[in-house]
Amino acid sequence: MEYPEFQRKIAQIKERGYVQSHRKGDTGIGKTLEDLLGITENNIAGPDFATYELKAGRKESVSMLTLFTKAPSPASANKRLLEVFGYAQRKVPRDHKQLSLAGKEVDESMIPVEDKELHVTVDALKPNSVGLKLGVREKELFIENDRGVEAYWDNDTLKEAFEKKYHKLVYVLADHKLESGKELFWFNEALLLDGFSFERFSELVGEGKLKVDIRIGHYPDGRLHDHGTGFRILPKYLPQCFKTINWIL
Repeated sequence: MEYPEFQRKIAQIKERGYVQSHRKGDTGIGKTLEDLLGITENNIAGPDFATYELKAGRKESVSMLTLFTKAPSPASANKRLLEVFGYAQRKVPRDHKQLSLAGKEVDESMIPVEDKELHVTVDALKPNSVGLKLGVREKELFIENDRGVEAYWDNDTLKEAFEKKYHKLVYVLADHKLESGKELFWFNEALLLDGFSFERFSELVGEGKLKVDIRIGHYPDGRLHDHGTGFRILPKYLPQCFKTINWIL
């Protein structure tokens, strides 16, 4: 499907009004839009049609969207964050951890590194429960802390990670409602988004709209397990990450 055909089809879909979801759950919106456009669902990386990625979102959704995952620099950053700010893994049944689960009787610094995890959200509005906060400096985002741990993402790293996932994105938004226990969508807005903007990205960070989820732990054998350091945002703010925003509908 070429872009002019997409424009024609999405205009027709808007005119249809509300349509019932073709699948239950969070992925129903994407599946429904693909079916209406005649796009075959697949898990292969690459454009959804022509040279465009396609993404659908529910307006006013309170579920945050993971933009991409990228560990901070330098290479040792996650390991150091875990060593300094980690706490006892909740799933490991050892005596010295049972106390920490009941309260704060245990000094976390005394827990062996291989027994720690760190699952926290970091934003720029205030330090989180372990004292981490996002900061912005020239062409760089970093994790502020008072323990001297260096962790950051520079402009080139963010641009590469962002554009690897979002390149010429067609973003379709829908009003949604429930009727008789079934979800319905009205696809009535569409935008063509292109180009990473560090300036826009950093503004969203500063406003607290863009957050980072740190998810680090250990495998049973003690090896470091990074579940993916995720940059997350509410779907309605996604267009603000891009340099170029053009309305289709």
